[in-house]
Amino acid sequence: MARLRRPIRPAPGPHSCGAVARAGGGGWPSTRPDWTTLPNDKPLYEADVDLAVPIADCDAHLSVIRYAAVQLPADLTAPLSELVRQLDGLASEEPLVALKALADLRYVITQVGEDAAYELAAADVPIGEVATALGTSEAAARSYLGSYLHP
Repeated sequence: MARLRRPIRPAPGPHSCGAVARAGGGGWPSTRPDWTTLPNDKPLYEADVDLAVPIADCDAHLSVIRYAAVQLPADLTAPLSELVRQLDGLASEEPLVALKALADLRYVITQVGEDAAYELAAADVPIGEVATALGTSEAAARSYLGSYLHP
């Protein structure tokens, strides 16, 4: 049986930072490259394009969004980090065990997600507050909550 290679995840495109900035309530980054003047036949690093300012703008926007989002307590982040580490190892060494663990996690996520979404709906928490807490846009937060409220 042929072994499949893990696909390489593409890097974020030029639109990523703008979307993140808009999700955080900001606008486009202050300095955007003029994409119409860039060569189509080679990557940006070969076209001698200075992306330092747009990247710094994007990093600043991400920092603002992360700072405004709800911070997870250390006693939750530590086991989550360990779980990710273990699942990462299992994915290549014991893929069936990894998939079973993910299936079990999906069940837990669905149950807890429904409870949390119904609590937020019952408390009539504004969608803007939910979006800020999650570090996303209002549309994404509405969709996220809706997936639990109306499965």
